[in-house]
Amino acid sequence: MKKTLLIFILPVLACTLVFSSPEGLKQAPSPSGKKADIILFDGKSLDNWAKTDFAGKGEIFIDGNGSLVLEMGAELSGLHWKGRELPKSNYEISLQAKRTMGSDFFCGLTFPYKDSHATLILGGWGGALIGISSLDDFDASENETGDAYVFEDHQWYDIKLRVTDAEFTVWIDGESVIDCEVEGRRVSMRPGEIEMSVPLGICTFATTGVLKNIKLRKL
Repeated sequence: MKKTLLIFILPVLACTLVFSSPEGLKQAPSPSGKKADIILFDGKSLDNWAKTDFAGKGEIFIDGNGSLVLEMGAELSGLHWKGRELPKSNYEISLQAKRTMGSDFFCGLTFPYKDSHATLILGGWGGALIGISSLDDFDASENETGDAYVFEDHQWYDIKLRVTDAEFTVWIDGESVIDCEVEGRRVSMRPGEIEMSVPLGICTFATTGVLKNIKLRKL
């Protein structure tokens, strides 16, 4: 009888250890052989986030559907990560985002890369610019990652960013829209208030953005 109990209890304890995460982070189970997603936003709380003190910022809250709402401010509105340390390379961040009001970027995703940071811009410069700021001191509108993408208001978009030592890759709804080699280049933030978004942050510019299912996966 004792042997039978041990056979049952030990796998349960092992699962608890694998899928529990310190400092309030939740780790979603994954199929055997694949690394689990780290849930950055669970639709219930912002315990691992702090509202970024941008001048003229809009309200930030979780709506009744469990989505994160960044309301339109005078300029930037957003929040930044204050939980445990996250990887600085060789990871993916995925999320869903939509614009509900305004005509500028509805998702400015600041992310770590080695000893620096950069920002993925979705919907900037009048609503259509995508790109990464900054590469070799050139903003998204000035470097080779800059491109036009038509975003419809109130429509969810699946976003995935992959960061490796050698390159940044971005997908929108499964389509690769940015694939840029960065090894040996200067990767940095655009100077200004957005620098307060480090080490990981999400912001909007004079626009209301809604986000959900924000996850990170180590590669």
